[in-house]
Amino acid sequence: MNVEIHIANSNFIGYAQEICDLIYESAQARGGTGIAKRSAEYVAEKIEAGKAVIALDGDKLVGFSYIETFSHKRFVANSGGLVVHPDYRNQGGLAKRIKRKIFDLSRRLYPNAKIFSITTGLAVMKMNTELGFKPVTFSELTDDEEFWKGCQGCRNYDILQRNNYKMCLCTGLLYDSKTQPAVQASPPFAKKVVKPVIKRRKANKMFKKNETKSSFSIQRRPGHVVLCTMAH
Repeated sequence: MNVEIHIANSNFIGYAQEICDLIYESAQARGGTGIAKRSAEYVAEKIEAGKAVIALDGDKLVGFSYIETFSHKRFVANSGGLVVHPDYRNQGGLAKRIKRKIFDLSRRLYPNAKIFSITTGLAVMKMNTELGFKPVTFSELTDDEEFWKGCQGCRNYDILQRNNYKMCLCTGLLYDSKTQPAVQASPPFAKKVVKPVIKRRKANKMFKKNETKSSFSIQRRPGHVVLCTMAH
């Protein structure tokens, strides 16, 4: 697997319909929740404007995410369209890499905007939290009708309507650059060279103290030879 994540441009427009199909499949895999349906024309517009990232393994589409702005660009959303090909899920943290890429792109294009997300997905919540997002009530998110219209394709939309757009099964998450510094991406893993520690064995002092030097002397007696040991 050799996946590269690109900031989208007009060269990638040919993937628009395939991206829509992947978004639909991902929504179905989540039980029809958490991902708004988008047309190929809408996706192509995001790609051409450079407001999306696309993950490719060679020429194969394996992931995608795009940026949306609301309330006169005061709010930015980018989690709703984050999708990963089924064959590449839970492998090498691809979703996290895509999320980091679209998050950094959002901050670069809209440095003063608040970045937000609503999701039922535990994995998305975890990724956002690691980037510095905080859980908030819907009242702290955009009141732009265009954003909430995007929820119409969700099976829980009626719950959102009944609660006057103030709560749903989704959790609201918000990143505000004015109050929350972004968590820096982890540096690449570097192998640590560990030098072997050689311990020199110290002489046993007790042994040295008890150590004695011996010498021998021979004493002669009539008919006997006696070997005597003398300690110093």
